[in-house]
Amino acid sequence: TAQIIARLRENEILTGEITTIPDEGALLPETYTFTRGASRQQILDQMAAAQAKLLKEVWGRRTDGLPIKTPEELVILASIVEKETARADERPRVAGVFVNRLNKSMPLQSDPTIVYGIHGGEAWTRDRSAITRSDLDRKTPYNTYQIPALPPGPIGNPGRAAMEAVANPSRTKDLYFVADGTGGHVFAETYEQHQANVRKWREIERNQRSQQGQPSPATSN
Repeated sequence: TAQIIARLRENEILTGEITTIPDEGALLPETYTFTRGASRQQILDQMAAAQAKLLKEVWGRRTDGLPIKTPEELVILASIVEKETARADERPRVAGVFVNRLNKSMPLQSDPTIVYGIHGGEAWTRDRSAITRSDLDRKTPYNTYQIPALPPGPIGNPGRAAMEAVANPSRTKDLYFVADGTGGHVFAETYEQHQANVRKWREIERNQRSQQGQPSPATSN
């Protein structure tokens, strides 16, 4: 939300001050059309109304048996799914991993929640792979390595695909996923499988850093 507010304030063809800042997760990130001279608050209100309308629709057609009890919890989990993968086709499977973890009372262990717990909605200036052991151990309400539940609120504004993914996640036994080096992820049902996938990803990271002349991360998780 902070980044959306900043972009609206920087836009010189919009007018007026922003008087009411919506809560995190209350805006729908889509393409909006507006005319020169439209007010910044109008655009925010339009985004909030679009999110409320979509959430009502998605919540009404969610699958049975989800460990998500309220529309607000759906937005929270969808915001995590949104941050975990940029690929819309992967989001149902990523959502399925988190649903499986919630059903087993396992921590979600989502790196983006660590980032939000430290910086809020401000832009993260470090490479995501630079998350350190001290970051993992830092106790914030949003650090899902430290809490075996959803964080208290969204960590961003989820789009339609992420919300639909949480409402209708893939039905798998997956409990883990890690980057595969191509912009996607590889999934696993067991910790042993996951560790093998992590080792492959670390090797890809080392090769990429070597090609770019960068040092390897000091810590890894």
